[in-house]
Amino acid sequence: MAEPAGAESLRRRNAAAVVRSLRVDGPGSRAELASRTGLAKATVGTIAAGLEEAGVVRELDQVRNGERGRPGLLLTLDGGRPVGLGFEVNVEYVAAVALDLAGTVRRETTRPVRGRDVVAALAGLARELAEDLAGEGLEPVGATVAVPGLVDGDDRTAVWLPNLDDATGTAVADAVDAAFGWSGRTRVTNDADCSALAELHHGAGRGAAHLLYLTGTVGIGAGLVDDGRLVRGARGFAGEVGHLPVGEPGAPCGCGRTGCWEASVGLHALLAAVGLEEVGTPQETAAAVAAAARSEGPSSVVVQEGVASVGRWLGRGLAIVTGVADPGTIVLGGYFAPLGELVLAPATAELAATLASSSLGVPDLRLGELGTGSASTGAAERALEDVLAGTLDLI
Repeated sequence: MAEPAGAESLRRRNAAAVVRSLRVDGPGSRAELASRTGLAKATVGTIAAGLEEAGVVRELDQVRNGERGRPGLLLTLDGGRPVGLGFEVNVEYVAAVALDLAGTVRRETTRPVRGRDVVAALAGLARELAEDLAGEGLEPVGATVAVPGLVDGDDRTAVWLPNLDDATGTAVADAVDAAFGWSGRTRVTNDADCSALAELHHGAGRGAAHLLYLTGTVGIGAGLVDDGRLVRGARGFAGEVGHLPVGEPGAPCGCGRTGCWEASVGLHALLAAVGLEEVGTPQETAAAVAAAARSEGPSSVVVQEGVASVGRWLGRGLAIVTGVADPGTIVLGGYFAPLGELVLAPATAELAATLASSSLGVPDLRLGELGTGSASTGAAERALEDVLAGTLDLI
């Protein structure tokens, strides 16, 4: 007999609670898991048996709790067959990550896109990944595509993607759906939002309850996390901070206006400030700038001063954003990370000097740890949300 709808929903939520506990708090015995989740020990035992059969959890060595009684068996996440899929589309590349429930990357691929249709490149990568996962017995539970622009509240429609006009609308979602034989199961999310999730769960933002992630490429965007959840806003456009008028007055921006924040802190602004050319990816360019700043001679002084100037504009803008969003932690991603203290020190000092409430404390500024893989990893993390929330069955 089929389970009643209410019982099935309750079982999914209970299974998700056990998985979340193992993911966040680490291995535990059935008794410990019952205490953590508030479920009955018998219920945890039933759930654990189903999760073991599904390849999601496994038993560790026996441990004895106290002097008496039978030793307990610790359960731990085994990752197993279910995986969330994360894709990223960019002007220069497409990327894919398959992430299991234990947070382990099971597949990771990046392909350059030069002179090709980015949607076609994404579709090809998705088809290859679908075949690869099927051959390994891994089962995708969903997919998310990270894009550099604005996404409508339906989580599928890209409404503004500078330099990626062919990827607007539902083109990228439809391409992934087709590759996996789904209908309407692929989400599309802003890349800064995805990177914020990635750094929160796997990088510099671990342990942060209220986090702001700032991209560092030609454009500047922000991903906001409040109490572990993405802040999307009324239309899903929250975090579009690059064109706030808080940059150097008169500085021309690619959007056609002047004084935008990204015109003073984006990658092109950095290169103009230090007098160097772009080489490779934003991270590679930033690494070259950092090397030039640490070399000897008059040119290194010019580079140091240029980076410090960008850092001060960065801190000034962060003070404005902090006054609105009040993050406890700010993670600087993209090209900011390779610059290290060269940009972090002046940004921190300017943030403290500009923030009206600095006497009550300033956010903790950290450098991102995940590099160019942050957006696709965060997209895969978002693809697991339905499983971790109990709205999709694991057993």
